[in-house]
Amino acid sequence: MTDPHSAPHRAGFVAVIGRPNVGKSTLVNALVGAKVSIVSNRPQTTRHRLLGIATLPEGQLLLVDTPGIHREQKRAMNRVMNRAARGALEGVDVALLVVVAGRWDEEDTLAFDALRGAGVPVVLVVNQIDRMKDKTALLPYLQQVVEGREFAGVVPLSALKRNGLQQLVATVLPLLPEQPPLYGEDEITDKSQRFLAGELVREQLMRQLGAELPYATTVEIESFTVDGAMLRIGAVIWVERDGQKAIVIGKGGARLKDISTKARLQMERLFDAKVFLETWVRVRQGWSDDEAALKALGYGE
Repeated sequence: MTDPHSAPHRAGFVAVIGRPNVGKSTLVNALVGAKVSIVSNRPQTTRHRLLGIATLPEGQLLLVDTPGIHREQKRAMNRVMNRAARGALEGVDVALLVVVAGRWDEEDTLAFDALRGAGVPVVLVVNQIDRMKDKTALLPYLQQVVEGREFAGVVPLSALKRNGLQQLVATVLPLLPEQPPLYGEDEITDKSQRFLAGELVREQLMRQLGAELPYATTVEIESFTVDGAMLRIGAVIWVERDGQKAIVIGKGGARLKDISTKARLQMERLFDAKVFLETWVRVRQGWSDDEAALKALGYGE
């Protein structure tokens, strides 16, 4: 047991920044200890700014998971995501720059430059060290990355295997202000169950159709009602063309049924309740390149 008098309680906001697909959401989920941010192996799975709350005996980390910062801004969706990522830096106490072990490219530099202008301490998180075949290459890689760049700490870890998380917490906590917890210990995110339900449906779309329809789908929760011990949820999957609608539904409706079943099981696990989920697929042409449509669908919030 930690002596509560041995160290002051610290709490603060921690932005989790990096180029797409470096494991930011996996890291947030690992620190929170619950699934608050959806994960797939497709870049740009995270589209919204999301707060994950990690409550520990010695402090509370309010983790701002963000879309990956990327150069491509051809569509309105990309511009909205980049704004969300950069906007997440406002009012934070610390930033984590997440990179993949053994790799640093111009998008990592772009993310670092965005952080440097924010004027907050930056901790370099080198993720996926378990995937490095040659472990002796880690030290030279770290030396190369930190040269000419200022970091408040460097933590190699594996978010997926939950290795190195304690070292990360020990590095970040002293950088946070001394203050009591800002959220209750049973709170894990600032997002509603309604929002999380939509994200869990979208996660299955990304996982099952990422190669075919990587960014042409989104999800809108049309209804969310509590019926005794059951949650009744109605979800609309929006696509941009009729051909995409057929892909989502699949032969005899099999694909849509599988997406819905897997999303429902995830919801039941997260919400600790029985869920009745209905899903529909509808067409809205050009929604991902229409800022008004994106706003109506909850982007940029």
